[in-house]
Amino acid sequence: MPKLIIDNREVEVPSGATILDAAETLGIAIPAMCFLKGYEPSTSCMVCVVKIEGREAFVPACGSIAQDGMRVCTSSQEVRQARKTALELLLSDHLGDCMGPCQVTCPAGMNIPLMIRHIAAGDLHDAIATVKQDIALPAVLGRICPAPCEKACRRAQFDGAVSICLLKRYVADVDLQSASPYLPPCTPGKNKCVAIVGAGPAGLAAAYYLKQRGYDCTVFDQREKPGGALRYSVPQEKLPTNILDKEISLIERLGVKFQGQKRIDQIFSLSQLRRDFDAVFVAVGQLHPGDAERLGLETGPHGIVIDAGTYQTSLPGVFAGGDTVRTRRLTVRAVADGKDAAVSIGEYLSGQEVTAPIKAFNTHIGKLSDEEIQQFVAGASTAPRVTLSQGGDGLTHEQAESESARCLHCDCRKAEGCKLRQYAQDYEARPSRYKNQKTEDRGQKTHDRAGSVSDRQTTDDRGRTTDDGDPSSVLRYEPGKCIKCGLCIKIAAQAGERPGLTFVGRGFDVRVAVPFDEQISETLKTAARQCAAACPTGALFSRRRHGDGPPCPLVEDNSGG
Repeated sequence: MPKLIIDNREVEVPSGATILDAAETLGIAIPAMCFLKGYEPSTSCMVCVVKIEGREAFVPACGSIAQDGMRVCTSSQEVRQARKTALELLLSDHLGDCMGPCQVTCPAGMNIPLMIRHIAAGDLHDAIATVKQDIALPAVLGRICPAPCEKACRRAQFDGAVSICLLKRYVADVDLQSASPYLPPCTPGKNKCVAIVGAGPAGLAAAYYLKQRGYDCTVFDQREKPGGALRYSVPQEKLPTNILDKEISLIERLGVKFQGQKRIDQIFSLSQLRRDFDAVFVAVGQLHPGDAERLGLETGPHGIVIDAGTYQTSLPGVFAGGDTVRTRRLTVRAVADGKDAAVSIGEYLSGQEVTAPIKAFNTHIGKLSDEEIQQFVAGASTAPRVTLSQGGDGLTHEQAESESARCLHCDCRKAEGCKLRQYAQDYEARPSRYKNQKTEDRGQKTHDRAGSVSDRQTTDDRGRTTDDGDPSSVLRYEPGKCIKCGLCIKIAAQAGERPGLTFVGRGFDVRVAVPFDEQISETLKTAARQCAAACPTGALFSRRRHGDGPPCPLVEDNSGG
């Protein structure tokens, strides 16, 4: 049995084991995209490269046999750079959105496509849970938000954006009218308390998310009732008071305490709050002359000065957000501030380093041509946009179903499990590092949501559909995301699929296809779900038939790395 050294640690492995196997024995994670246990390694992605002492070239860990006396380095800067380059080359040929343009544009980063899929599937409980992961006051925002997400909606290019705000309002209103409105789970109390100064949207959101993290919250406000500008500045016909009250009551039911008619420079001081509480979040809305001075906080041209990533002020343990720190006064931005500040406050209270959240890695297709938008729309409802007054009665159940069916589902259905995205984030890879004519000339690389097509040169990268053995789901194929790892070809062959899958073309033009111009539904009868589970980028994914719902449960991913 060979013994080798990996990152200065000795390991003994059976004869025939690979360097990837040996590293796994030591608990050393090596990224791997084209490798799947039980199948012959193809060593095509080159993301798993390592350096062997005495050899000039890098070698793929998945296909290199461990030999006695080897000294292997898996984590040097040189190795990391080689992996980063491999990832950037793969990204140069990758065409797909990790997140839909609507989610990217939403100041709160709400997973809008997932909410819409839940609505289409009739699962309103999961829909409201998805919304409230990022937006604490959805019934309010469904009425007053200027909807920047709709301006980014790709459907707008065709016949009108999806009515995202009305759908969000529909989900929230149905929940508020139910016998048991949604309450998020909260972690056990951590014996730490936070003072929140200001009961407007930023303060309410901060309390909502801090309480879920296990921190006691007391919200102070100079007015008698909480709500801030939402209660005292927004007209009743646009935002009825009873809607605001219902959403605030849900925050109160979590255990958040409210104290009205408490102006901190008259009743007590910020210094006193810092003594009595473990942290303070200042969200008093638009500052008036002298406010910041009375608080003892540094101000700039936009309000209280904070670290833009962590919401920390110049005073230890004091954070600020919302209209207090910015001049562009959007309620959805204030709600997002409260949510993000809660993360930083939680880090501070737990003794961790307070760091700005890492921005999620994202690739995007960009503006579509008329031909491409037609292909996207082909898989969605052709119904016209439902437009109603946001101050009116809102959507009916039938209208919500109709509107949700118009979504083009631009996002990746495997975004959270995509290895290319995960490793690109880990290695700080740049999607645009290398230019690729194929991705620039997108006539050769489009994403058809409509189903099966022929293998002619002009349409060889359009999507295909097949059953995957589950009567409630189908398999989708988006060739623009394919990295030609060949795992689906190997899985189909081992499963005895006929005619199976194969590579066609040569060099950079190689692609995965079905032989003899067959449809994918004719070749993947038993192995479809296994292929989808193994696909490292979501080029193959499984989805429900009804309403293009969330991916169906897939078989366990036994891939290495």
